[in-house]
Amino acid sequence: MQQTKMAVPCGRTASRPLLQILSCFSGTTSRQFSRTCVCRAARQTQIVTERVRSPWTLMAAVCLQRLPVISADCSPVEQRVEQMMHQMELEKSLLSDHELRLLEDAERMSRKQAHDYDSDEEDAGEQEIMLAQDMEDTWELKLKRFQPAARVRADVDQTLTSSERCLADSLVLLSEQQVCGGKLWLLPQTRWQEGETLRQTAERALASLPAAAFKATFLGNAPCGVYKYKLPKAARTDSSVGTKVFFFKAVVSHGAAPAAPDASHLWLKKSELQKYLKPAYMMKVERFIIGL
Repeated sequence: MQQTKMAVPCGRTASRPLLQILSCFSGTTSRQFSRTCVCRAARQTQIVTERVRSPWTLMAAVCLQRLPVISADCSPVEQRVEQMMHQMELEKSLLSDHELRLLEDAERMSRKQAHDYDSDEEDAGEQEIMLAQDMEDTWELKLKRFQPAARVRADVDQTLTSSERCLADSLVLLSEQQVCGGKLWLLPQTRWQEGETLRQTAERALASLPAAAFKATFLGNAPCGVYKYKLPKAARTDSSVGTKVFFFKAVVSHGAAPAAPDASHLWLKKSELQKYLKPAYMMKVERFIIGL
């Protein structure tokens, strides 16, 4: 009899659908299981992150350009085209207000000489009349007194440390920095610090320059190029293999005060960079420097 009574509950349980049986455990067991899995996965991720660290040192550099201040000299072909366009515009253009006034003054003077001139209608009393030709004479006198600034300044153009040289060209800032026990001319750069973006690192590199009185405008948040190099084999370790340098572009803000000449800085044209930069470094840099 006891065996029969014990068999009845088992039979009832076996007759229940499988989904009803699993639903009894869904409220407690599945929640505990999911929390346990999430915690375990988080611990494993943290352990892997701590163990796997990049052996490359990250740095950010700034390609700071001073754009042309004055227009460049025209080539012989450009000069001929300019003269031709000026002649075409002169032939097809209408008379300006000043030219019309010159004709009116000439007509008034001819009527005066012919005694066909009504001073009551055309003159405002005895007020003195300023003729258009008198205005032209005044303008020409001012033009003769005006002395334009020299486009070529031999004393400044030869000073590589001045940002006011070669006003018709685009200049790039180079900084002398200590690398692997020696000094090299490079774009201004500094090491990345944890917690900051690469652009913030580039801004810090520019602000840390001595006598950096200029203001710069960065052209975007993404790097425009990257350069990497390995350390000598004797200096390599498991945690330090080499350096990756990410470049950001910036231009000197319009109206900013020029930087004071500094022996540790050079303002160079694109054609002058190869004299100071290493070939491999120059190959990466010249791709994103636009010679305007």
